[in-house]
Amino acid sequence: QVQLVESGGGLVQAGGSLRLSCAASARSFSIYAMGWFRQAPGKEREFVAAISQFGTNTYNVESVKGRFTISRDNAKNTVYLQMNSLKPEDTAVYYCAADLVLSRVRTTPGYWGQGTQVTVSS
Repeated sequence: QVQLVESGGGLVQAGGSLRLSCAASARSFSIYAMGWFRQAPGKEREFVAAISQFGTNTYNVESVKGRFTISRDNAKNTVYLQMNSLKPEDTAVYYCAADLVLSRVRTTPGYWGQGTQVTVSS
């Protein structure tokens, strides 16, 4: 079983920063590739970032490159999304995701968290 719980969302002004955390209950966290998605009202869920099992490979959607950084701490069973230079268009519910296969984390991950709201004001 894999249970994912996001935290760290909130309200921030444009240009500010937030760090999202995703705590996993998986017995062997390091065997899972991890990712982040987001969904704004009226829009489809969008892939944001992914990281391989040992953190050697990362992927980011073009709209967040240079601003967001995904990382993981396998000793703490936690994946992070550091978000800098936030823009109002980043406002969305952010979801943590996991899968045994990195490519699936970027498309159709097998496990999802419940999401955390990020709101960026002008």
